[in-house]
Amino acid sequence: MVWLRESTNHREARVSAERPKPPTAQLFETPFAKASKGLLGALLALLLLAPPAQALNDAQQLVVEAWRLVNQSYVDPASFEAVHWKRLRQKVLEQPINTSQEAYAAIDSMLAPLGDPYTRLLRPDDYATLRSNTKGTVNGVGLQLGLQASDQTIVVIAPLDGSPAAEAGITSGTAVVAVNGQPTADLGLDQTAAVLRGEAGTRVLLRLDTNGKEKEIELQRRQVDLKPVRVTARQAGGHTLGYLRITQFSEPVPEQTEQALSSLEAQGIDGLILDLRNNSGGLVSAGVAVANAFLDGAAVVETQDRQGLSSPVQAGPGQLYGGPMLTLVNGGTASASEILAGALQDNGRSPLAGSRTFGKGLIQTLINLGDTSGLAVTVARYLTPSGRDIQNQGIEPNTPLAEPEPLNPGGKDDTWLKQAEELLLLQMDPTPAPEAA
Repeated sequence: MVWLRESTNHREARVSAERPKPPTAQLFETPFAKASKGLLGALLALLLLAPPAQALNDAQQLVVEAWRLVNQSYVDPASFEAVHWKRLRQKVLEQPINTSQEAYAAIDSMLAPLGDPYTRLLRPDDYATLRSNTKGTVNGVGLQLGLQASDQTIVVIAPLDGSPAAEAGITSGTAVVAVNGQPTADLGLDQTAAVLRGEAGTRVLLRLDTNGKEKEIELQRRQVDLKPVRVTARQAGGHTLGYLRITQFSEPVPEQTEQALSSLEAQGIDGLILDLRNNSGGLVSAGVAVANAFLDGAAVVETQDRQGLSSPVQAGPGQLYGGPMLTLVNGGTASASEILAGALQDNGRSPLAGSRTFGKGLIQTLINLGDTSGLAVTVARYLTPSGRDIQNQGIEPNTPLAEPEPLNPGGKDDTWLKQAEELLLLQMDPTPAPEAA
């Protein structure tokens, strides 16, 4: 699971490939030195004729560049001392590193002691896939994955709508134990996601654990159109209600949201249900842009960088929709979608209904390395407008909805959507009609 702020395409400047030259030793005229002057002179002459220290090769430069980028941007530089960060670089460079694969392994081992699963190397295929996800399509089974805070178990944040995983009924919170017989504890988050992706038509075997009950399920990979924005108008209680579902915050989402709201306004909606269930995040910039559609100049989020400096983000003046609204959230609502949900709740713009959100209050940036691989680096924390830090805590909705949670958000059997309609109608008309005598 990768939930990014604006990704960068430019390459950072490389560090110098030259190793620092050791200081020249002083020779003192002791009696022993005088007696040995001829011998020392000969040895010194041989040393001067020796070839200079070799420059770092491309694979070693990749490791040094990765270290430098994390060193200059990681959100918690205080943790460097605890893991002996400079020594880690020296230690990995003492090993033979001549190929890209050796460089990747060295970078992985260097980053592991930080204990941050979101700061990681993305091998070329993973990096390309992550970039394509922000464009709106993916080949695979359609599972959005995350790490459970308590024990680092790989769990399902949400299945993508219309994906093989969603059709198989895989739910948020399900632990992915193994993929094709490989334990996910050994694979790690990125490699688990990579194994799940693949050519359309191929099959993959998953071992899942739901509430302590394990089962195996085989899924066929295919191209999944993310369709991040879905919109309909619904009739309820004599009113026309808009239903806007956003499944992730990719690049097209702000424009598609604007078009969806314009369409609903043209249909004369009286209220709006914003559905952020199973929206595991994406680009923070896209989430903030969508907040602009609902918040007229209000605070959206506050980010804190590695120096502890806060940068509040305000919505622009005006709003695309200013009528009554209610927002649905669940355990699959994470990262950028939690920024939006928290802003709506804290500003009193929209109550939240559903279940507690995932709790990812960290922001990553995506940095392109020189060989088509990339780094995801945690660069900031975020707080909701009221100052809440939701990392590993999530956001509690104003109105918890009854379990079991529906498996098909927006579908015909979505009981939570029915309850959301009732809550929105009550918000629009809080005075109950008098009973007939």
